[in-house]
Amino acid sequence: MKILLKNCNIIDTIYDYKNINDIMIENERISEISGSIYDKADKTIDINGMVVAPGFIDMHCHLREPGFEYKETIKTGTQAAAKGGFTTVCCMPNTNPVIDNIDDLKDLKEIIKNNSLIETIPIGAVTKNQNGNELVDLKSMLNHGVKLFSDDGNPIWNDIIMEECLSLSNKENILIIDHCEDLDLVAGGVINEGAISRRLGLKGISNLSETKPIIRNIMLAEKTNSSIHIAHISAAESLEAIKEAKSKGIKVSCEVTPHHISLCEDDIVEGNTDFKVNPPLRSKEDVIALQHGLRDGIINIIATDHAPHNEKDKKGDFYKAANGISGIEIAFSVCFTYLVRTGILTLKELFKLMSLNPSNVLKLNKGRIFVGGIADLTVIDLYKKFKVSKDDFISKGKNTPFHSKSLWGEVIMTILSGKTVFKKEGVL
Repeated sequence: MKILLKNCNIIDTIYDYKNINDIMIENERISEISGSIYDKADKTIDINGMVVAPGFIDMHCHLREPGFEYKETIKTGTQAAAKGGFTTVCCMPNTNPVIDNIDDLKDLKEIIKNNSLIETIPIGAVTKNQNGNELVDLKSMLNHGVKLFSDDGNPIWNDIIMEECLSLSNKENILIIDHCEDLDLVAGGVINEGAISRRLGLKGISNLSETKPIIRNIMLAEKTNSSIHIAHISAAESLEAIKEAKSKGIKVSCEVTPHHISLCEDDIVEGNTDFKVNPPLRSKEDVIALQHGLRDGIINIIATDHAPHNEKDKKGDFYKAANGISGIEIAFSVCFTYLVRTGILTLKELFKLMSLNPSNVLKLNKGRIFVGGIADLTVIDLYKKFKVSKDDFISKGKNTPFHSKSLWGEVIMTILSGKTVFKKEGVL
């Protein structure tokens, strides 16, 4: 089937397509990109001058299935991702059972095969049951296609285990993603340690609780000459430690979430546990530092850490409520509003962070628009301003601190391998 996209504003991560407006898709791939294409197609879509970008890739989300289907499923999570412009997602293993063995991995892959709307890549656990005590059989999981490993939700707290898995990752060409959190320093904290935690009478979480294990990881990565990826950084001190490590040639990469580059502790509404997330929303100074870290290329990737919860999980006070924000459907809009419209990043730079860079880490040969490439594309109306309503979320998780906030830039259509997997009603 041949599909022709006409009158596109193509914004790629590598190539400059100025005054080149048409894209032909054939057999799941892009067959032609030109100023005007007149060849007959089975279907022609007039994009009306809206932006066409490479499909977004999320290296860090929680789809909850198996075991927590009341929070999210592979089906609802990937439908939500498609609505957000994502064509590929990587799902964390903190399910029930934990994805720490081949049998459970095979079961998850079968669920994905039957229910995923987009490409879904499983991440394997680093330690058995994610309890930090014993390494999983990394080689066996690798032989079954797993290349990313994380105990996300829990830190890899044991130094010996971290050194061992980094050494193995170097030999086997796999990547360890660490959720950096010193639990002794967190000690029951629920929001950022600072003026707001004192005003609200809530126990705070210091920046040091994140930065300390990051420094440990950097030292072990240097010792083993291995790569390490740091999940969801939130503190200025963490950024500085990573910046210094990179300057020394240590192979450390990191990601930041849309909520950590847009919201700070000052935004927390008393009693609204949708603002409770781990790591917590930090100070305004931390947010500015992270924004500059993106601009300066220290932070490699924007990842959603989509963490859907049922309403009952968020009930009660900040001590009882679960951590997490449901955000994959509005991730681009948050980043465009707070990073591009403010002049911190260009649109091309944002697309690199949300598409090309994660593609390069995953070795997918995606994240760019070129003849012969897979037709994973996202169509965006940059001039659309809308008010976020959690009731409009496809995700089962309605836990968003952006409810009733106005954002710019709406995803209109998402195309996976030439097939439309999301289209906003009444547009195009």
